[in-house]
Amino acid sequence: MFSFLAKSFKVRQWMLIVAVALFLTLVANGAFFKHITEVYPLSWSSLPFIASLALVLISVTTILLSLLSFRRTLKPVLILILILSSFVAYFMDTYNAVIDTHMIQNTLETNFNESADLYSFTLVLYILLMGVIPSYIVYRANIPTVNFKSALFEKGKVIGIALGVIAILLFSFSKSYTSFFREHKPLRYYANPAYYLYSVGHYIQQSFSHSYTGIEPYGQDAVASTSEKNRQLIIVVVGEAARWDHFSLNGYGRETNPLLKKEDIVNFTQFTSCGTETAISVPCMFSSFGRENYEGEKAKHTENILDVLKRSGANILWRDNNSDSKGVALRVTYEDYKTADKNTICDNDQCRDEGMLVGLQEYINAHPKGDIVIVLHQMGNHGPAYYKRYPKAFEKFTPVCKSNQLEQCTQAEIANAYDNVLLYTDYFLTKVIDVLQENDSSFATAMFYVSDHGESLGEKGLYLHGFPYAIAPEAQKHVPAVMWFGKKFQVNKEKLKQNASQAYTHDFLFHTLLGMSEVNTTVYQPDLDILHGLH
Repeated sequence: MFSFLAKSFKVRQWMLIVAVALFLTLVANGAFFKHITEVYPLSWSSLPFIASLALVLISVTTILLSLLSFRRTLKPVLILILILSSFVAYFMDTYNAVIDTHMIQNTLETNFNESADLYSFTLVLYILLMGVIPSYIVYRANIPTVNFKSALFEKGKVIGIALGVIAILLFSFSKSYTSFFREHKPLRYYANPAYYLYSVGHYIQQSFSHSYTGIEPYGQDAVASTSEKNRQLIIVVVGEAARWDHFSLNGYGRETNPLLKKEDIVNFTQFTSCGTETAISVPCMFSSFGRENYEGEKAKHTENILDVLKRSGANILWRDNNSDSKGVALRVTYEDYKTADKNTICDNDQCRDEGMLVGLQEYINAHPKGDIVIVLHQMGNHGPAYYKRYPKAFEKFTPVCKSNQLEQCTQAEIANAYDNVLLYTDYFLTKVIDVLQENDSSFATAMFYVSDHGESLGEKGLYLHGFPYAIAPEAQKHVPAVMWFGKKFQVNKEKLKQNASQAYTHDFLFHTLLGMSEVNTTVYQPDLDILHGLH
């Protein structure tokens, strides 16, 4: 075998393209065919259609590779796609992930420390066997030189044959393909490399085709209410990957909120997220657009709620123990608490959310005028290494999954590690409340906690988050949300508790913060303020 790899060999360009397309279809599409056979169980009647799908995928991949590569770029393009496809195959096979435009954005905005938790020996094997070895074979190929006209004719012939194969198969299995495209559209998300190449193209198109420049002002007339009797001190806690149904406040069988249940809180039971990944949900929830009208580039070039509150005279602080603010806090005071350089509560290279509270009173004392709004962005339940996200003292539920390869653990072990993180979040939120209570005599204090998105823990083979919103399970969209109010904060808590079972979304954050801060502006929409009419 190794002597074969050491030799170069002659092969026509079209033959190399078809060989790579065949390899990718048969080796790097385990998740695709797994989902296909779940919908079309293997039998003598379904086997011809499944075989036709394989041929269609080979043909589509051949067309894509032919269009993307030319004589001088053939080898680099094929090698790049082989390496990328090995990564994609690993994440689809291991976590059932879908590589769409949102996932690509999330990947590009994820730092090394976060992504390191996803690395494993199995990933190395995928890259070696599906990426490196076939890439080396491609590298050693000796492709005869042909003139431009001949190369163009050859490429056109290959694409034409591939299109012909697709047309024949679609016609031959027309009834099956009509059902496939209408009723099982999500299956195409697992086609490797076709779907991620499409997603990359769509992401590039979205990123460079917009006309947004600079920062569009928003809420320019924002002013603090002159009738305000007390300064406001509001702490917004942005959770990470917390599930609504794993909060004992919401009826979960385990006691994951033993401390919060002792506090006079308002627990919202029907809260849904703007997206299924941090890169979408965080900028979306702080924007004024809402989920239906949210566009990433538009949000990047438009002021958000923190800008509006700052304009009204409020002091804004963002402390982050996650990746970053995803562009939300670019124009306000931002502090990075992911490393021991700033965070004084770290162990085993993991900096704890509690560290964001250290020195917070000093910040409050240093701002004697104006309201204060503080955002704390948690590391929370960031997966897959849940066992790293809490101090040992919070390991109540055992045994825990101590691997980033979740498929190697039982669902019970995964849930144990995940729930231990929620215990730590419960503790952290009560510590936030302690800080607010210490300032009750000087401020009207309040806390608003809401997670950015949920998490899949192995149900139906799905792990982590980031699934396309339209087909994402409830576990990735239904999130916990909690409010707490100090003695001076004017709100009818009993009425609010009666409303807490109503359907709310991240769309409400922008206008609820305007109402809580008593900021007057024409952009305020009272129907999107959770507290409207309750002050």
